Amino acid sequence: VRENEILIVLPEEVTVGETILVKAGERIPLDGTVISGFSSLNMSSLTGEPVPLEVEPGDEVISGAININGALEIRAEKVYSESTAARILELAENVSANKSKAENFITSFAKYYTPAVVILALIIGIVPPIFFGGWSVWIYRALSFLVISCPCALVISVPLTYFAGVGSASRSGILVKGGAYLEKLSNVDTVVFDKTGTLTEGSFRVKKIHSDLISKDELLELAAHVESYSNHPISLSLRDAYGKEIDRERISGVNETPGKGISAVVDGRTIYVGNIKLMNEIGSAVNNVSEIGTVIHIAETKNDLVTYLGYILISDSIKSSTKEAISNLKKLCIKKTVILTGDSKKGAEAVGKELAIDEIYCELLPSNKVETVEKLLKDKKRKSSLVFVGDGINDAPVLSVADVGVAMGAIGSDAAIESADIVIMNDDLLKLSEAIKISRKTHRIVRQNIVMSLIIKLAVLILSAFGVLGMIFAVFADVGVMVLAVLNAIRAISFK
Repeated sequence: VRENEILIVLPEEVTVGETILVKAGERIPLDGTVISGFSSLNMSSLTGEPVPLEVEPGDEVISGAININGALEIRAEKVYSESTAARILELAENVSANKSKAENFITSFAKYYTPAVVILALIIGIVPPIFFGGWSVWIYRALSFLVISCPCALVISVPLTYFAGVGSASRSGILVKGGAYLEKLSNVDTVVFDKTGTLTEGSFRVKKIHSDLISKDELLELAAHVESYSNHPISLSLRDAYGKEIDRERISGVNETPGKGISAVVDGRTIYVGNIKLMNEIGSAVNNVSEIGTVIHIAETKNDLVTYLGYILISDSIKSSTKEAISNLKKLCIKKTVILTGDSKKGAEAVGKELAIDEIYCELLPSNKVETVEKLLKDKKRKSSLVFVGDGINDAPVLSVADVGVAMGAIGSDAAIESADIVIMNDDLLKLSEAIKISRKTHRIVRQNIVMSLIIKLAVLILSAFGVLGMIFAVFADVGVMVLAVLNAIRAISFK
């Protein structure tokens, strides 16, 4: 807003101190302070939480939040490059550069192994005949040595094992973006979870209805009708719980108070539905609610007499499979489970306690999540891995900085899926323990092939160098061991 004119400009062109107008449904482009207007902000893309944030003049707001209802005039406090949204994008783009690359044992092994055996073969074929004679015998031994030393078993079986492991995971609905991540996953000892949408459903649901004066069904019916003209997430959850068609002819005199609630006349009764601020405004007593969630109070006024009807508790619920998933991880000897969330301390601790989570970090922005994961990475054992599981755009930077990032494919954002190393396609957390089992079996088979190949080859190499074994055993040490290793690698196709 410049000189009382409303202009459409790029966020980069707005300077600190200028006023921006954000209408309902629009995304806040810059960090700032509300000058005028009342509204609810959808913060899910930033904190992952479904609970809208109520703002009024004087409140600070951050870029990336979506204005749900009401126009807001905001004074820009930061330029675009320093705003929250820009920093999230920068984190997502840059932290992946700090990610350690998996060491490929076979590549580094072959780098030294191949020239070493060629030199040894030349020494065997040239040096002994000079002193002892018998050129044909020593050249035959040198050729046998070269046949035995061919690293086919390792070069073919190791990548094939990881390929089979990745295939096994994909058959179970787990997309792994490379064998290196299976290798890292096999050594995991710390699993960090985003809360909303990962451990919980990520949506509002009516959890409890309480009334001492009327039936629960009647209380829900009144609340759903009063809230029927609003698109607020709480209103939608009330209508979903009611589950019947709203008769709008029964409703009149709808009046919404931003940040407090709604009043309306339903069947001639003046009903107020809102938070404790609205109840205090009309002079209604309220029940104290100890449960975790958003409490919606319902009251009725008649002839200046206020009657408190009851309350409805709305909250995000834990997914049905989450408890079993956490239990399975503990059985797999995962030493530490952690929650990172933008939710309040009270809500986060309630979920953490119910799921027996070891550590909880709450009220975090995306940048805080990255800092926390980096600290956890420093604290863990050097050879072990840290896995982060998330679903939202706010989780993209953390998915990149973790040793292994796991995204929920069905409900996860594009940014999260792009940044993740592993994607669980059906959002079932039970798949995480399945992925760890697959990775451990795959890694176990890889070690078996490496040890088997090296022991057999080393034994035959030494014996052939002294003339004990001939070309037949040399061929077995090459082709035979390769076939055995490949057959063993195929076992990774099934994780059971």
